Amino acid sequence: MFKKHTNDMNLFTEVALYLKSNKAGISIDEKNRMYEEFSETPFYNPRKSLRDEPLDAINHKLDGLNYYMFGYSDTLNGRKKFIFSPLGNLFLKYLDDTEALSKIFATMLIGIQFPHPSSKPSEDFSLYPFRLIFRLLIDPKLDGILYHYEVYRFLIYLDNMTEELYEQLISEILASRNESFSKKFEYLKLYEHEIVKSVYEWQYYVSPLLAAIKVIHKDDGDESVDLYHPQKPNSKSGPTKRIANNGSISLTETVKSLIIELLNNHSIYDTPLNLDSTNRKSGDVVKEIYSFYPDELLRVIGEIPEPMQMQLLELPKLIEAYSINPENRTADKFEDVLEDAFNMFENVDAQKLSGAGRTDIECLYLDINKKFAVDAKSTSTKLSGINAGRLRRHRELIGAQYTIVVTPRYVPSVKYDIEGQEIVIIKANTLSEYLYNNIISNNRRMDYGEIEEIVINNMGTDISLNVSELTLSKFG
Repeated sequence: MFKKHTNDMNLFTEVALYLKSNKAGISIDEKNRMYEEFSETPFYNPRKSLRDEPLDAINHKLDGLNYYMFGYSDTLNGRKKFIFSPLGNLFLKYLDDTEALSKIFATMLIGIQFPHPSSKPSEDFSLYPFRLIFRLLIDPKLDGILYHYEVYRFLIYLDNMTEELYEQLISEILASRNESFSKKFEYLKLYEHEIVKSVYEWQYYVSPLLAAIKVIHKDDGDESVDLYHPQKPNSKSGPTKRIANNGSISLTETVKSLIIELLNNHSIYDTPLNLDSTNRKSGDVVKEIYSFYPDELLRVIGEIPEPMQMQLLELPKLIEAYSINPENRTADKFEDVLEDAFNMFENVDAQKLSGAGRTDIECLYLDINKKFAVDAKSTSTKLSGINAGRLRRHRELIGAQYTIVVTPRYVPSVKYDIEGQEIVIIKANTLSEYLYNNIISNNRRMDYGEIEEIVINNMGTDISLNVSELTLSKFG
C-alpha cells in the first residue's frame, strides 16, 4: 500500500504545476498531450510501458499526487479533472521556501488514512499509517529512530491501532533490537516472497522521497541482504532482486516540533473515514479526506487565517449541507447562507426577501445597477421541476433581469423547463467550490462580473460546468 514509481519530489511538482496551468484536465486526450510534452523536456522522459501503454508513467504520477494528498481526481459535469486540496495548493504556494515545504508535506502525511481513495488494497484497513510511523519516531523508548527492518517485520502487518496494540508493538520492536542483524536478515530471507514488495516500496521509493524533502533523515546502514521477488511463470530473466539494508530513519529538526503538536491533536487512534459509508456519497467522503488543513501547520508557517476568513470558510460547507434540506428543516437556512454568499462579491448587494410569491434573494449588481434574483431550491431528493412562469413573475416584482436557481441536484427534464428562459441553474456544490477557493486564496475582492458574463452567455442552461471551469482556471 506504500506507493512506488516515483521518489522524486521535483517530478510531482512539475506534474502539479502542469495541471495548474492547463485547467487540471486529466481526460485521456489531455494525458496524452501531457505525455508528449513531458517527453520533450530535459528533466523527464516517461518511458513507454511493456504493454504499449504510454500513459502508464503519467498515470503513476497522478496516482502519486492523489496518494500524497496534493488533491484527487474527480469527474465534474462529465469531464475528468484533478482537484487540488488546500494543502496541495499551499505546497505550490511555498515552492521557494524549502523549510515550509517540509512542514507542509509532513502534514500531508499526517492526513493520509487507510482506507485511502488512491490505494485499493487499503480498503480493509482502519489506520493512519504515517501518524503511527511518526509516533514511533518521537517515542522516547525507541530513541528517535525506526529501523527499516522494523517496518517489514512489524508495521506492514498492522491493519488498525489501539493503545493496547501500540504498547505491544513497542515491546516487540524493543525485543527485536536485542537480536543481531544477521539473525534479522535470516528472518527476511525466510519470508522474502512475502516481504520483498514492501522492501521495494519503502526502501526504494517512500523513505527516499521523505528524505529528499527533509521530513526524515535516512541512514542506509552498513549491512544488507539480497531479497528476490517470486519468479514469474515463463520468465527467462530470472527473479528480480531487491536489497534490504540495516539502515534507519529519524525525524528532522525542521518538522519534529510540528509533528509532535499535530499528533497531540490528530491521534494515531482516530477512526479513519469509511469510503463505503451507507449514508454519504463516496465523493463527499473523498472531499472531506482531502480537506485536511490543520491550524497547527498554518500557525507554524505564518499562514494564519483571520477570524473573518475562518467564519467564511464555513459558508461553502453550509451551502452544501443546507441545500440537501435534511428532514425538511434547512430550507430557510439555505436562503440565509446564499444571501451571505452573494454578499461576498464586492459589487453585489444581496438581500433575502420574505413572503409568498416573492423571489428568495434580491441582488443588485452595483457596477451597472442591474438586478437579478436568486432562487434557493433545497431538496433531499432531485429537483423535479422549475415553474418558469412563477420565476418570471418574481423577477417582475423586483425588476430583476434574470434568475439564478441554486439546487443540489435535479432530474434531466428540468433543463427543458428553463430552455429559452431568463434563468440559469448552478449546483450548490459548484457554487461552494468556487467560493471556497476564493476564500482560501484570501481573495477579498471577489468580482461578480466573471459570473455575470457566464450567466449572460449561457441563459436558459445549467452553468455549473462553466463555473467549474472558471474555478479551475483560477485556482486549479
